[in-house]
Amino acid sequence: MGIISWLIVGALAGWLASILAGKNSRMGIGANIVTGIVGAFIGGFIMRLFGINGITGFNIWSILVATFGAFILLFIIGKTKK
Repeated sequence: MGIISWLIVGALAGWLASILAGKNSRMGIGANIVTGIVGAFIGGFIMRLFGINGITGFNIWSILVATFGAFILLFIIGKTKK
C-alpha cells in the first residue's frame, strides 16, 4: 500500500473507531488518521497472533482490522486517562 492508501485507511478506521468508542466529537481528522494507522499495526499484530492475515491492501478487510486495532487503542487510552 502506498502512503495515500495508508492515509485513507487510517482516516476511515480512526473515524469508525472514534464513533464506536464515543469519542468522535473530540477527535479531528489528524487524530483519526494517526489513530487508524496505529490501530492498523495493533490490529495486524493481533490478527497474526491468531494466524490470520492482518492488513492485506486497500480493501474492506484491512479497514475492519485497522478499526478493530484503533478501537483497542482508544479503549486503552481512555482507561489510562481516568
